[in-house]
Amino acid sequence: MYDIAIIGAGPAGASAALFSAKAGKKTLVLDNDKGMTRRAWVENHYGLLEISGPDLVDTGRKQAEKFGAEWVEDKAVNVTKREGGFTIEGENGTYEAKHIILATGATVELAEAIGLETKPGTEPRIKTVLNVTPEGRTGVDGIWAAGTCAGVSVHTIITAGDGARVAVNVISELNGERYVDHDVLKA
Repeated sequence: MYDIAIIGAGPAGASAALFSAKAGKKTLVLDNDKGMTRRAWVENHYGLLEISGPDLVDTGRKQAEKFGAEWVEDKAVNVTKREGGFTIEGENGTYEAKHIILATGATVELAEAIGLETKPGTEPRIKTVLNVTPEGRTGVDGIWAAGTCAGVSVHTIITAGDGARVAVNVISELNGERYVDHDVLKA
């Protein structure tokens, strides 16, 4: 069983995976590789002069895998609550996790299929988003949401930050105390 399963591997999902894997949590990322970042050209992501969306997504994956996150190319089609966590049904397999972070970008199809509450989106072309708390919790204990599907701006820098923020909240809950990750320069 994974500590955290992240559904979606765009900036929000990969950032959440980076933080959760670096914190030592057994992390799974399920992605169907159809996200909108794959079609983007980005010149407004702090720390990068410019980058193609595919390169940004691939770099995020490499960063998270460096710390042990596992990537599976699969489309999640259902989530079922079970004792101690959840079973995620994919088109190609099933997976178990204690917590789930939905980072499905512009689509809330899976969230609606499992009965999560939605509301109208405020971004152009984003019609529906998940109704989440300020911490990223959905109405189902243990299912969280981050990024565009959670109602934040579609800009990659913002969704990446939101993925990190939600992951820190999940890690903190798992640890029973606030989690902070700071690296320092080696002398």
